[in-house]
Amino acid sequence: MPLLLLPVLEVIFALGGTRAQSVTQPDVSLSVLEETTLELRCNFSTGFSLTLMWYVQYPNQGLQLLLKYVSGSTVVKGIQGFEAEFMTSESSFHLRKPAAQLNDSAQYFCAVND
Repeated sequence: MPLLLLPVLEVIFALGGTRAQSVTQPDVSLSVLEETTLELRCNFSTGFSLTLMWYVQYPNQGLQLLLKYVSGSTVVKGIQGFEAEFMTSESSFHLRKPAAQLNDSAQYFCAVND
């Protein structure tokens, strides 16, 4: 099985007002075997209601929205087999894909907005 390399960047957002938000992606880079589970961690710090998003940027392309959590079910299904789970108790929104493919090699960004 080929090795799948996924560069992951830390993204921190501080948005206006007195309620600052931050997003941390602890994994700087991740190697995953093809057909194995891919998990990218995202932790957030914010108050009040929020919107959480995962974006992907494939080589030589712009950002593409993978999925978005606004409210409702804590598990969000996205495109290309990706999903993320919103866990209030852990302040996390981890991205998962059950069977990673070679073409999933890209940069992934977690973002928060109120």
